[in-house]
Amino acid sequence: MTRHFDTKLLHQPSYIDKQTGAVNVPLHYSSTYHQQSIDEFGPYDYSRSGNPTREALEETIADLENGHAGFAFASGMAAISSAFMLLSAGDHVLVSKDVYGGTYRMITEVLTRFNIDHSFIDMTDLDETARNVQPNTKVIYVETPSNPTLNITDIEGVAKVAKAHGCLTFVDNTFMTPLYQKPLDLGADVVLHSATKFLSGHSDVVAGLAAVKDEEIAAQLKFIQNSFGSILGVQDSWLLLRGLKTLSVRLKQSSDSAREIAQFLHHHPLVDEVYYPGFSFHAGYHIHQRQSTGAGAVLSFRLPDKKSAGVLVEAMKIPVFAVSLGAVESILSYPATMSHAAMPPSERESRGITSGLLRLSVGLEDTEDLLADLRQALDKVGAYQTLQV
Repeated sequence: MTRHFDTKLLHQPSYIDKQTGAVNVPLHYSSTYHQQSIDEFGPYDYSRSGNPTREALEETIADLENGHAGFAFASGMAAISSAFMLLSAGDHVLVSKDVYGGTYRMITEVLTRFNIDHSFIDMTDLDETARNVQPNTKVIYVETPSNPTLNITDIEGVAKVAKAHGCLTFVDNTFMTPLYQKPLDLGADVVLHSATKFLSGHSDVVAGLAAVKDEEIAAQLKFIQNSFGSILGVQDSWLLLRGLKTLSVRLKQSSDSAREIAQFLHHHPLVDEVYYPGFSFHAGYHIHQRQSTGAGAVLSFRLPDKKSAGVLVEAMKIPVFAVSLGAVESILSYPATMSHAAMPPSERESRGITSGLLRLSVGLEDTEDLLADLRQALDKVGAYQTLQV
């Protein structure tokens, strides 16, 4: 029987313990496993290579992403870095120009040490993407919606370009999660998550996940995971499994609130611009509508300058002002010195990450309370600007 996504979140074959009937996956705190014979080993030998608790999580993300296999890592960047280890010296990777700052740092300061070249391009333009594929291009790396300006890339279109040139397509699906977007169904080869964010959802886990559809790629990534060793621990695997069960209800409510907040900010005279893929006038709206089923719970908005942004941050009472996103509490971030601090100022500015840009990950607070908080904070920004005149 085919099950819908919300049912899959709650019912996986591994969720009920076969020995006891426990409805939660047991925490298998063991680094090693007794083997019955010198000639025959069981399914587990050493927990870096495989652990039953982590395996339950890996099977779950594979199922939710409609993939063949899943992999759990110690962080989102560990997942991304491990996926990049599929490359070899002399290879080239095409990357969305407005990619997450940690990914930018990995590509520009780590991969280059291994003679892996890169080009940052406007991947919202398929023609530009196709023009920039080089003979040694092996991966096209997509982040959609992008962080923090929420640009939209046509996953299916990029995957077709990649396949025509013998490349792999990697997609960072952190913002949408498999609830709203399934890149593997659109032709991607590897889908990546900072599971710290919406998948976990409670600001208590740092984790990364990957899912793949092809068996050969799965075998290669499994080899990298075991060799590189940056696996997710048992406790964090269990917490992430627990967080996943409420993904749908959490993200749907947060997304509903984000829509109202985006509308409010769009019409506010002190806000220069709002970046939100749910707007019908968003440049990538129609592509996003085709490949996703929701606009998500993250939006960014631009104030005139850093000082105005600072006044708003200090005036806000409800959101925490912090790195990260995707939690039950709303999180207000300043990308220039947080998520994209690894980018040089000139690179940030060219990508629209200005000194007045703020990113808001909407949580589960009452929408009216969040709107009231934004309203009073923007009033203080207005008072500050009046004093400067």
